Amino acid sequence: MTTDTPIPAAPAATPTEDALPRRFADFATLGEALDYAASGSRGLNFHDARGTLTRPYSFSELRTDALAAARRLIAAGVKPQDRVALVAETSAEFAALFFGTVYAGAWPVPLPLPTSFGGRDHYIDQLRVQLSSCDPVMLIFPPELAAMAGEAARLSNVPGIDWAELSARPAPDAPLPAADADAIAYLQYSSGSTRFPHGVAITHRALLNNLAAHSHGMAIQASDRCVSWLPWYHDMGLVGCFLSPVANQVSTDYLKTEDFARRPLAWLDLISRHQGTTLSYSPTFGYDICARRMSSQTRASDRFDLSRWRVAGNGADMIRPDVMQDFVDAFADAGFKASAFLPSYGLAEATLAVSIMPPGEGIRVELVEETELSGGDHDGHRPQRFRAIVNCGKPVRDMKVEVREEDGALLPERAIGKIWCAGPSVMVGYFRDDAATDACMADGWLDTGDMGYMSDGYLYIVGRAKDMIIVNGKNHWPQDIEWAVEQLPGFKAGDIAAFAITTPGGEETPAVLVQCRSSDEAERQRLREEIRERVRSVTGMNCVIELIPPRTLPRTSSGKLSRAKARNLYLAGEIKPYAIAA
Repeated sequence: MTTDTPIPAAPAATPTEDALPRRFADFATLGEALDYAASGSRGLNFHDARGTLTRPYSFSELRTDALAAARRLIAAGVKPQDRVALVAETSAEFAALFFGTVYAGAWPVPLPLPTSFGGRDHYIDQLRVQLSSCDPVMLIFPPELAAMAGEAARLSNVPGIDWAELSARPAPDAPLPAADADAIAYLQYSSGSTRFPHGVAITHRALLNNLAAHSHGMAIQASDRCVSWLPWYHDMGLVGCFLSPVANQVSTDYLKTEDFARRPLAWLDLISRHQGTTLSYSPTFGYDICARRMSSQTRASDRFDLSRWRVAGNGADMIRPDVMQDFVDAFADAGFKASAFLPSYGLAEATLAVSIMPPGEGIRVELVEETELSGGDHDGHRPQRFRAIVNCGKPVRDMKVEVREEDGALLPERAIGKIWCAGPSVMVGYFRDDAATDACMADGWLDTGDMGYMSDGYLYIVGRAKDMIIVNGKNHWPQDIEWAVEQLPGFKAGDIAAFAITTPGGEETPAVLVQCRSSDEAERQRLREEIRERVRSVTGMNCVIELIPPRTLPRTSSGKLSRAKARNLYLAGEIKPYAIAA
């Protein structure tokens, strides 16, 4: 006689709706926010690369684990205001350690995971630089990263421990320090924080203010559920898709970032699976990848149901209206509505959100003539050219935005200048870097480093001030040069980086690096001339055109093109262009 072994029941995700009355982040501290969320039934849900639920993690369970982690950290000697560096894997373990550090009165410092580019030594160096900046009492990492993260800790003279070993330690009872709304909640490093990192210091008060503004801006409703693949070591993933769901009590489903990179359409599968309305954010490149992966012979409606995707957020990089239209074209028959797009603008120094488009208004653009963008007058010799500038919404609740001249003078509507913002969620400053703080803050106002203009109460972003290319006193935006090359067959966004260099004759000129897949020397020569003529026709400039191998251009740890690093590597001879035929 045999007995059948029962098949374990599949885990059930935490519910979308809950009897617990929703509070829109109206708490004094992050710990208080988790205490409240834990009294309901919602939570975080972790999925594997195919989108299969592997671990539902209620806010109640998160709180229990976080309190135990706090006691272990206190037993290990962690004191209030100590920094605890945490490699930010999208997992229940990181979530518990982050909140455990907060409950212990210390400051969690999320650090990046290794990426598919850069290699082992690059990752160790990146961790070492950030460890040196934040001066932590320990580095905690996933067991599978023990070799690399442990080596970075050893070289930095920082105690390193994997979180499996830490969780096996006793959690003796210990009094937790009293929480203070004006204390630092965490340090956040931006995606470009590699050589000269700036740890952004954010208080509990600033964080909760921004999370409340964020939830009101998106008009969160009872049926909303968040879906995210964004990494937890950057502000949009950490603040918008991890801390905001806790403070606003929203059940959330996660794919790891590396799993999204391998199977991007699993993101849309996850959105299709749930019956509630969906909140999900991505930079432009995420929408681009999905649209490209969709076969022209396949109907999106055969696989996806995106009709309940209420807020398709877009931020963290320049928003490309052409890419957004490609996404609509690819997935409209699966029920995706263009009105779901919700452009936004923000930065870590403002905690996260500065402006958000009112839900339902979608992507709105204004066509701006190229000479207006460059600050000059149209010369009449070349045809007028326009760039589509995306409306990034209205300033969020409690946030003020001004557009100023270089000398600080306030500019009128539709005049392009430097964007400044002020409000309760602006950072305290950069950790242990008063000079960098003073360089971007004055009288409570933050110089975002971005250029744009205001129109009828809406904010339009033009580009990063530091990326601007100035030739013969005229401003040129690298995005315009890159866009010109992208219009040629065979090239796409991310293949091109434009920046200024000084020629041997002492003149400033743009250099354009273009990733080229052709191995034929004659074809490369033809492409080089075609690119040169294309850029000249659009900008009127003669540029240095360099073809380089695929996957050569450097990216930040969030996957964005880094023009500044590309320039440095090119000038140092570390990016090696294909030779020009004699």
